Parts: sequence; structure tokens; C-alpha cells
Amino acid sequence: MIAFVSGPVAALAPDSAVVEVGGIGIAVQCTPGTLSGLRTGQQARLATSLVVREDSLTLYGFADDDERQVFELLQTASGVGPRLAQAMLAVHTPDALRRAVSSGDEKALIAVPGIGKKGAQKLLLDLKDRLGEPLGPGGPAIGTGVTAGWRDQLHAALVGLGYATREADEAVSAVAPQAEAAEGTPQVGQLLRAALQTLNRAR
Repeated sequence: MIAFVSGPVAALAPDSAVVEVGGIGIAVQCTPGTLSGLRTGQQARLATSLVVREDSLTLYGFADDDERQVFELLQTASGVGPRLAQAMLAVHTPDALRRAVSSGDEKALIAVPGIGKKGAQKLLLDLKDRLGEPLGPGGPAIGTGVTAGWRDQLHAALVGLGYATREADEAVSAVAPQAEAAEGTPQVGQLLRAALQTLNRAR
């Protein structure tokens, strides 16, 4: 198993990064929150999980070992593959997921694209004793700061999660007042969570 990759970031895309390791560019699938902390040309260290399929080898990257562990634990639940597990971590931090499961918070899971009410109920049962207790105090699900271009990053994150361009446009517009009212740099992770909530209400 490839436990982590470390090296300069060669390229960034809406749902992945390429990290140069020993002269080889390794593509790593990442959540928007993880990607927002990376910069092309700068050093990065990502905890990784390799998902092996008959026709593919896909490397998923995470900000830390805890996020990777939760990613792997989520997949022990029936019906949860790597894509859905990654979507769950795009909306919630590991601790936020632990709180949601331990408190039976269906709404928190329904906020994830691809999870409906019945799916959330099933996940709460499947994951009840698997994720453990939250490690830290309660707080926002995601809070990764970015220096600029929050609109582009948020739009790319929504499209990467499977929403149509038109839906992403509307969601970005819906959270713009929140971003403009924020003190300092807008937090893309928090805006993503708010945007997903507006999209779920519209459905």
C-alpha cells in the first residue's frame, strides 16, 4: 500500500492533484478542501489510499492520516464506494462525520450528494460503531482558507461532485452574500457546505 506521497505539486485540477515523486508525476484524487491547501510548485505531503479495481488503480489523497482512516472506514458500510466516501469527506470533516453518526444526524448525511433519506438511515446503522467518537470540539465541517478565487474553486468543487454547470452557477450566486460578508479570506470549505444545502433545498 502507498501510505503517502510527498513532493512538489506539478498540477492541480478540480478533483485531483499531480505530485512529482522521484521524477514521476502521481495523480491523486482529492476533496476540494484538501486541494484548496495545495499550490502548484510548492511541496505537499498527502496521506493516500490506493483503491484497486479490475480495470483501474486509483490513488486518493488526504490532508492527514485521520481523514484517510475515515475514508477507508466509510467504505466498510454497505453501498459506500470510494467516490461516495470522498464526497462525504468533501462535505464534512472526519470529526463532523463522527458527530453525525454518533448523534444519528440524518440531515448531515443527506447534505452529501448521492445520499437520500433511506440511504442516510442505513449508513447511520452501518457506521454506528465503526467511526468512533469525535476527537475534538464541535465546529464547522470544513474551514480551509484560500487566498483568492473562491468562486472558481467552489464552482469547480461542485462540478467535481457531479452537479451540472447551471446548478453550480446558481449555488455560487446563492452563497456569494455569505462570502462577501465574511471577515478576511472566504473559507471555501464552509461555502461548499452552504452551497450543497441550497442545492438540496432546491431539489
